[in-house]
Amino acid sequence: MDAAAIVSGAAKHPRPDHHYTYGTAGFRMKATLLDSVMFRVGLLAVLRSKSHLGKTIGVMVTASHNAEPDNGVKLVEPLGEMLDQAWEEYAMDLANAATGEALVASVLKIVSVQKIDLDSSASVVVARDTRPSGPDLVASLIDGVRSMAGQITDYGVMSTPLLHYVTRCLNTAGTPDSYGEPTAEGYYSKLSDAFKRITKGKGRLSALHVDAANGVGAPCLRTLIEAIGHEHLEVKVANDDIETRGKLNHNCGADYVKLYQKAPEGSTLVPGERWCSLDGDADRIVFYYADAACQFKLLDGDKIATLAAGFIMSLIRDAKITHVDGSALRVGLVQTAYANGSSTAYVRDVMQVPVVFTPTGVKHLHHEAEHFDVGVYFEANGHGTVLFSKKATTAFHAATGKTDVETKAIESLRALADLINQTVGDALSDMLMVEAILVNMSQSFADWDGAYTDLPSRQEKVKVQNRAAFVPIKADTELSHPEGLQGKINQQVAKYKNGRCFVRPSGTEDIVRVYAEAATREETDALAFTVCGIVFDGYGGVGDRPASYKRVDASGNVCA
Repeated sequence: MDAAAIVSGAAKHPRPDHHYTYGTAGFRMKATLLDSVMFRVGLLAVLRSKSHLGKTIGVMVTASHNAEPDNGVKLVEPLGEMLDQAWEEYAMDLANAATGEALVASVLKIVSVQKIDLDSSASVVVARDTRPSGPDLVASLIDGVRSMAGQITDYGVMSTPLLHYVTRCLNTAGTPDSYGEPTAEGYYSKLSDAFKRITKGKGRLSALHVDAANGVGAPCLRTLIEAIGHEHLEVKVANDDIETRGKLNHNCGADYVKLYQKAPEGSTLVPGERWCSLDGDADRIVFYYADAACQFKLLDGDKIATLAAGFIMSLIRDAKITHVDGSALRVGLVQTAYANGSSTAYVRDVMQVPVVFTPTGVKHLHHEAEHFDVGVYFEANGHGTVLFSKKATTAFHAATGKTDVETKAIESLRALADLINQTVGDALSDMLMVEAILVNMSQSFADWDGAYTDLPSRQEKVKVQNRAAFVPIKADTELSHPEGLQGKINQQVAKYKNGRCFVRPSGTEDIVRVYAEAATREETDALAFTVCGIVFDGYGGVGDRPASYKRVDASGNVCA
């Protein structure tokens, strides 16, 4: 290791007076604060690759659904997973090292603790979304990788799921677990082939309108549709301007639609039309439509999860597939506190599928889903996927159908395992999965929506002085601190039928998120705005107090 190269390289990317935190989304903030971080993440990527004996590490430069002035960076493990949690601390140690010498010391500490052979090779791949800050940030990352003599390949503009896919393919090439061709073309070919296999002999549904959030999903989607063929899937793309500054995620995209419960700005929902929205880096998706009364209807991650779990359960039953030893395949659903209470009750009580809760964050969901033979996980925001264990895929390929129904179900399970991007949530893969299921079940969006009725919900943000003062427990459903706040929340929840409310800190900005459910829209709003007021007034709210926030007296009664 050339310590002088690291010190001189770091000097070209000076660290500002800022404390950096690596969370579920990696490092994410204003792009102007990220230059030094990118250089240091380059060092981390090399170290992580060496710790894996030269396996390729992915680096994705994106801020997902955030506004265009933001950007971020996160590392991808060899099989496409999120960065190992223990290494998140190393990421922060490097990012916050005050001097070049301190940075070298942090590198040597990682080498010592992880017993890394510095003479081993290191391979890194990087991609970015369409943000204008991306190219300069990638250049800083490349400087970091090269200062430790690592090899790096820049894939340019690419969706987050595609970068995860390529990373896994590179590391499994030539093995029995080969995941596919490690190129964009290989990705589109794999998805399009699987979609056509699972929908073979079925009629095409009406056009699907796709809001691409003016992000990288737009060009990716067009390429995918060309690979599938318009005779198999008709898509009409909206919000596909990736050239005009300021349009990325602006009043459009999955987060906007989910948060505001309405169509993207400039779009008019017509009864009978089918819509979905991607986010800025195409790793999450939500669906929606207008009913006969022109009311907006959202089909979010909860609806996607129940649709997928139900379809897979029916295929396994039809195929009569078991493990080699004859034991049943275990299908399970993993949710977070943001899952609508009605979805949990439907899956657990009607579908009879086990439901497990984890703290918010894809890394927690993904890990828990791995405990099942088929683990379905989706956050309510539309970020999720389905994982098939090695034993499950072995069972799929070993099975032989004795009837046409069994044979078709087996073939569908095999195709579904190829169609779903198991490395990470993937808006395009999930879009095709939903479309394939609806084709096979001959269902409209309204049919899909009719399985259960969501409780009204509201999510709000409260600006606070110190988000770290809010400590979530019990899979984010309660707070241990600040002391006394959870009791006040419980007091308000008890006033409402089907009431539920929790407060949890953001991982990236000084806000807390307030989520509420109740039997009616009016009661839901009242619960949400009352808890917002309690947090703002008593627990460090900053800025102008929103007029919608309610005040309570010492007894917890809402003031007139």
